[in-house]
Amino acid sequence: MVLAVVALIALLVVLIAWGKVPPFLAFLVVALGGAVLFGMPLAQIPKSLEKGVGDMLGGLVAIICLGAMFGRAIADSGAAQSIARALIGAVGLRFILLAMAMTGLIVGIPLFYSVGFVVMIPLIFSIAKRADLPPVYVGLPLLSGLSVAHGYLPPHPSPAALVTLFGADTGLTLGYGLIVAIAALMVGGPLLTLVLKRVNLLPLGGPPADSPFAAEEAADAKAPGPINSFTTALLPVVLIAATTALLVAFRNPSPTHDLIGFLGNPAVVLTLCLIYATFSLGVLRGIGIPVQMQRYGDALKDVASILLILAGAGALKQVFVDSGVSATLGGWLGSLPLHPLVLGWLIAVVIRVALGSATIAGLTAAGLIQPLMATTGVDPNLMVLAIGAGSLMFSHVNDPGFWLFKEYFGLTLKETLLSWTVMESLVGIVGLICVLGLSLVV
Repeated sequence: MVLAVVALIALLVVLIAWGKVPPFLAFLVVALGGAVLFGMPLAQIPKSLEKGVGDMLGGLVAIICLGAMFGRAIADSGAAQSIARALIGAVGLRFILLAMAMTGLIVGIPLFYSVGFVVMIPLIFSIAKRADLPPVYVGLPLLSGLSVAHGYLPPHPSPAALVTLFGADTGLTLGYGLIVAIAALMVGGPLLTLVLKRVNLLPLGGPPADSPFAAEEAADAKAPGPINSFTTALLPVVLIAATTALLVAFRNPSPTHDLIGFLGNPAVVLTLCLIYATFSLGVLRGIGIPVQMQRYGDALKDVASILLILAGAGALKQVFVDSGVSATLGGWLGSLPLHPLVLGWLIAVVIRVALGSATIAGLTAAGLIQPLMATTGVDPNLMVLAIGAGSLMFSHVNDPGFWLFKEYFGLTLKETLLSWTVMESLVGIVGLICVLGLSLVV
């Protein structure tokens, strides 16, 4: 049965990586093939698929859609650029690497990775030109911040889905995730950039005189103020952290406890934050409601593919559960001489290297490792982070992010491997070390 599971995952890799089959369809084909292979009654298979899709999406559709709309408000208003300029102004060029890294993390919390990349690229080139620094030197720490937020922090799709799948606590996962993300960011961002510069592995040419981002740079002048930008961007983190702390203080059942729990629900938090952002970054700055609603509608179109990936992963997971494979797989995984957190990380690494997608790697690894959770008693919040760390590892030529970095910064294949791939691997390795350290104290 274990070999059959390995064969199914290999088929998934072949369909997506070689056959270029859309991930949702690939997951569905593998789920149907697995159900038949494992001898599930034919009448039960459609019900199992429906339950898997429903359970996975039930608690996530609102979070991911609201997160996409909130991120769009941050991106379109220019708040992300305002945050970057405020941080650089506060620390100066001497600590520009630290400022760029923290910019990436702060901006990466509300923005999905691909959106954050496109939004921040013009700013990277603008800052590099004004500071007379190589664009890669300025950009690598910032993009490292976007990456760790994508891998470790809800409401990004993979961490949010894993929180639901493992029954983890969003507030605790976010708290632990910030600790892990900051440690990984410092190593994979500023420290790595300094090392690469010292060993002369970064290209030293400055940005082109005729920057292709002049229009975007001019538009940045209309960005909201730094206080407004910081407040709005960090509001979800503050609300989730505050309600989590209050729930610890008010442990006994009471109307106050119920109210705090309601206000701390991620969907409620993001709804309140979206309303706030609509006014703070929109209405109060002269941007009408209809214009903003159009932007939010466009943002929802961008998350359709993510939701379909989640749905497909849920269908495959449910086939494993209903066929009895999960119980067998959990027993086998439990017999391996590896810490469960290391095992979850390693499975995610293998799938990430094979497929390139961090989201698919995290979701697939979670479906395989879930049966081990009940038997080992491992902290589900830490397992979310361990798998997130593995899903960031060794980005290479099958990852779209690899090529975005290479082409935007005009690097050779070797330079991209030595900068981008090493950065992604470092944040994954440091992340696992931090998660294992946290497991000793929490």
